[in-house]
Amino acid sequence: MKKLFLFTACVLFVAATAHAQQLNEGFEGTFPPTNWQVRNQSTTIGTNTNCWNLFTGTTPWASHGGAQHTGANFNCTTGANTISGWLITAQMTNLQNGNQVTFWTRKSAGATDFPDRLDVRLCLDSTPDSCGAAGSTGATSTDVGGFTTLVTSVNPTLITGVYPTTYTQFTATLSGLPAGP
Repeated sequence: MKKLFLFTACVLFVAATAHAQQLNEGFEGTFPPTNWQVRNQSTTIGTNTNCWNLFTGTTPWASHGGAQHTGANFNCTTGANTISGWLITAQMTNLQNGNQVTFWTRKSAGATDFPDRLDVRLCLDSTPDSCGAAGSTGATSTDVGGFTTLVTSVNPTLITGVYPTTYTQFTATLSGLPAGP
């Protein structure tokens, strides 16, 4: 069993796909999508307690596709503390080496004061529903819990001014996965 995880600071996640089992999430309708989870493990929880939110229309900007999109911002925490916002997909099985994950992300064009990062991670625990259970993402803002397989990272070294300020597509190919579901 594998779950796809997103770790973010001020980003927008628009779509993910995998060839063996396609997931194409445009965030239309209920948020989080059915069987998805949101978790805020920021150093100190700020006014955006869930960290991830559903946005409609053009707030804070128009979505890449569809009428709605999701995002997280600095209000996940307080001050200059570490943001740890998790958006965890429904359980996905039969992911295989060679499958691809594709998503679009951006941040505000005026948000250049702080560096941002987005990690896409997998939890490979074979125990049913363990990857979404309490504690599966660790306990602190820097923990990853069972999500130890890093698929890709946008701005992994947290350089200010590097995170895209217009929608940018990223694609990562899964590799190094163990055999089996």
